[in-house]
Amino acid sequence: MARIFDVVEYPSEMAEELVHRFPEVGVADLRIGSQVIVRESQRAVFFKDGKALDVFGPGRHTITTANIPLLIDLVGKLFNDRTPFTAEVYFVSVKEFADRKWGTPQPILVRNPGMGLGVALLQGFGSYSFQVKDPQQFVTTIVGAQGIYRTGDIENRLRNMLLSKLQDILGETAAKRSVAELIGLTEELGAGIRAKAQDDFAAIGLLLKSFYIANLKPSEKSAEELRAMGMLDMQTYTQLQAADALRDAAQNPSGGAGLTAGIGAGVGIGNIMSQTLQGMTGAQQGGGQAAPAAGGAAAAIPDVMTPSEAAAILRVSEEDVLAAITAGDLKAKKIGNAYRISKESLETFLKG
Repeated sequence: MARIFDVVEYPSEMAEELVHRFPEVGVADLRIGSQVIVRESQRAVFFKDGKALDVFGPGRHTITTANIPLLIDLVGKLFNDRTPFTAEVYFVSVKEFADRKWGTPQPILVRNPGMGLGVALLQGFGSYSFQVKDPQQFVTTIVGAQGIYRTGDIENRLRNMLLSKLQDILGETAAKRSVAELIGLTEELGAGIRAKAQDDFAAIGLLLKSFYIANLKPSEKSAEELRAMGMLDMQTYTQLQAADALRDAAQNPSGGAGLTAGIGAGVGIGNIMSQTLQGMTGAQQGGGQAAPAAGGAAAAIPDVMTPSEAAAILRVSEEDVLAAITAGDLKAKKIGNAYRISKESLETFLKG
């Protein structure tokens, strides 16, 4: 037999709880005259037979047919107002749940006309806050009959909602602004996402209080990852592989580290790759014969070269080439104290 409760309350701070059902399991017998105590940061939703009958605000409330007029129709004639009936009370926290984290698990593709590949991959992270605006709607739409519903139960859904709005906003804004300008508009983008997401939050009884973009930057995805995403044709893929090789070779300050950093934003990659592959293209067109380039530099790759000659072709320092040889990334033959590098080894290195 269910226990008869004369006082219903949940004296808890509800630190990470959104909803706490009373009782957590089973049913409780209440009666006309029972007291419901609600804290300042709570609301209590009164349910009978699966129907939400009323929402109690902060304070002490006495259950009567006056404040729950549908109750008399559900329980029938009450004998001296003390006949017990089964019901549930859901205590809902209406405080603001702040500093919730979000981030982009995968880069977001946006247009970037006139630069590099014409597209950019952006990644970002930040925080948001929310609170329950309509306790009855939230319980009936999301919680159901669960005894306890915590923030962790809904945060994944909220992040997905926010990321979809972020993608929409970035797509719309990138049509009018460059990627460099986008990165400087975090305040405006955050306000736009907050406005776009309000209807989705309201549909489940929530209010999005704030949305902040702490960081927005180009992705550092490699050519292989970009190709796997279906973004690159074979020609562009080959060019970016060569760019990745240059970046990997230039890991110390003397070698100009980060030559191709920002590939996701397409910064200068067209010029870099045009210069890097000019010699290879000339070699293919000239049948392997060296053709003089502007400034007197050889445009073709020799069959055998010194580290200094390989560095000139790669447009890095000789120390970078020696570092790549020592690391085993670039194969070379050591003769005495000197290294010699074959054309095939250099081409293999460029292909990654």
